[in-house]
Amino acid sequence: MTNSLGITQEGLDTALKLKGDYKNKRPLMIPGDAARMLIPENLLNHNIDLSGLDDPLPLAMVAVRDPEGPMALAAAARLCPLAGKAKLINGVAQLVGESSKHELVRECLSFVSDKAFDPGAIAEVRRHASKYIVETRQQYTAALRDNLHNLLEGSIAPRQFVSEFFELTEAGNMRHDIRQKLVLSLMLSNTVRPSVKFLILENFERMPKPVRLGIVSAVLKSEPSRHTDVIKEELKYIIAQERLAAEAH
Repeated sequence: MTNSLGITQEGLDTALKLKGDYKNKRPLMIPGDAARMLIPENLLNHNIDLSGLDDPLPLAMVAVRDPEGPMALAAAARLCPLAGKAKLINGVAQLVGESSKHELVRECLSFVSDKAFDPGAIAEVRRHASKYIVETRQQYTAALRDNLHNLLEGSIAPRQFVSEFFELTEAGNMRHDIRQKLVLSLMLSNTVRPSVKFLILENFERMPKPVRLGIVSAVLKSEPSRHTDVIKEELKYIIAQERLAAEAH
């Protein structure tokens, strides 16, 4: 239940969970659905019930602490309509506008604050956020494509490629199916060096669980070859270690 200040207990609990997620660098998931990673479009879609995440405090935390501009801006846009309903939330939004690490978030919240959170100003921020998300994702996709070309040409080191691969897919808040398809194309490729594949497996835990499960299933079902047999054995080892860790807890 929301109190007169516009804060809920569920929102407080969600904010504390988000704090832990950011501290441990875990991906944000849609509340109540551990198989779906939260993406900026979810925050911009008011037809989606995000439960406790719709509370001002968790939205403020995402707008301030999320490392990626598109996610932070989408959270700020979702926070704006709430700021016009309660004095405390108005103050929260202004604090976010002063403390967010993202200049665009600060500028947008300053704009709507100057307009007294007028619905027209909020709608303009939402349109700007939507356009920014699309453009940013296109930039990340282009960078991934360029890096893959450079890898195959030998002009980028495997470790740098894998490091930037994870940074770009995470920064772009890439959909599960697209991320899974990209990783599989690398793991099953005959032209990608084994060192790249093993470096990806070193970072396997950084991918959301649904993506990991899909990759494991597809690789284990793939046709035997000298390129995949060693990878299959490594994946089996990773699965065994995860099971042991789960049983220990």
